[in-house]
Amino acid sequence: MGDDLTRRGFIRTAAAGSAGLAWGGHRPRNAFAATTDKPALLGGAPVHKSGWPQWPEWREAWEPEIVEVLRSGRWSSSGGGGQVADFETAYARLLGADRCLATSSGTTALTTAMHVIGVDAGDEVITSPFTFIATYNTILMLKALPVFADTDPATLTMDPASIESRITERTRAIVPVHIYGMPCDMDPINAIAKKHNLAVIEDACQAWLADYKGRKCGTLGDLGCFSFQNSKHIPAGEGGAITGMRDDLLDRCHAFHNCGRAHGTFQGNGYFSRGTNFRMTHYQAAMLRQQLDKLVAETARRQENADHLTARLQAIPGIQPVRLPDRSRAVWHLYAFRYDPAQFHGLPRDKFIKALRAEGIPCGGGYHEQYYDGLLDDAIDSRGFKRLFPAERLKAYRDSLKDLKGNKQVCETTVALFHSMLLADRADMDHVIEAIQRVQTHSHALAS
Repeated sequence: MGDDLTRRGFIRTAAAGSAGLAWGGHRPRNAFAATTDKPALLGGAPVHKSGWPQWPEWREAWEPEIVEVLRSGRWSSSGGGGQVADFETAYARLLGADRCLATSSGTTALTTAMHVIGVDAGDEVITSPFTFIATYNTILMLKALPVFADTDPATLTMDPASIESRITERTRAIVPVHIYGMPCDMDPINAIAKKHNLAVIEDACQAWLADYKGRKCGTLGDLGCFSFQNSKHIPAGEGGAITGMRDDLLDRCHAFHNCGRAHGTFQGNGYFSRGTNFRMTHYQAAMLRQQLDKLVAETARRQENADHLTARLQAIPGIQPVRLPDRSRAVWHLYAFRYDPAQFHGLPRDKFIKALRAEGIPCGGGYHEQYYDGLLDDAIDSRGFKRLFPAERLKAYRDSLKDLKGNKQVCETTVALFHSMLLADRADMDHVIEAIQRVQTHSHALAS
């Protein structure tokens, strides 16, 4: 797929489209009044003309605490305490976790968690193929093999029924990904992990405050990992966190992310153990801690607007909103649905997306089949992987990618909206619906 259909590609498009425009202040037309009008791609007037909320958002009220940190000269968290410790306490409380450890990124959070639960060279880790590439890379960097469970087309998340057939004697962990802020079905995943004595690390890097049966994502496995990168719902440019319910694991994580220094119940071999520097700075933590109330309020707004979209989009033939697990709430880093071109006179997905963008609705295709991009070939053809894995295992692994039929379907049919769009007014959500209805009404002409 071209960059115009990637997640970060259309995030850039959405941000550019909203630059300099206010959140509201316009007087939208009555919803659905013009679905029969000529589509913008064919020369008609766009449904939505007023832009979308910008992201990220800066507030001057946050500046005094950050300036205080900068003037203090105490920027590093290596000595403990301070703003980083305050953020860790507040974020753990928000999620209902026993502990939180702040890190330099979501990627380093995943790397730390995998090291601590024992992922090592020559191991295998079962994860989702429908995810940001960092999930693959953290496994590969530990010289382990990312083995992909298939994606359930109805949920866009890991299909629990596809996990056990991927387990081998080398499997060490399962890493379910709560992609786009949608909870995986964790009960069957945890049951399989327990049956086979495997660790579970939640990739919750897009799932701050997502809820699964009364518990927050990041508290459902052995460890949970989060990202605070620029596009995220609680951003600090970069940053991450590990959450969990066990002191022994979090103490090991703390030691590893702090150059291997002994911490709490984990003393290593005296003072230093294996580790690296994945620490968060105090000024990042000050920025994050002041956004927690904002995160809660905006999550509720995104959920309300997503519920409105889902209720109406599911009535449009060819548009299938995502199904969530029972008693679960997504937080919608991207609001995704599946598109069936057969219900739009064969209009290809890329032209459907182009038509929506012309109507003033930024959108994109999300992730593609990244395992064919060369990254995995580069890894398994490397000297190190050839030393660690038999040639027949690497060949079988490469051949098995063609069996990811659910993921292929998801990659070819998904369309998604960036999360800041869900912070707009209800009338703007109606514009999204109207635009899709207009494209369908004129799909024959658009497909010609």
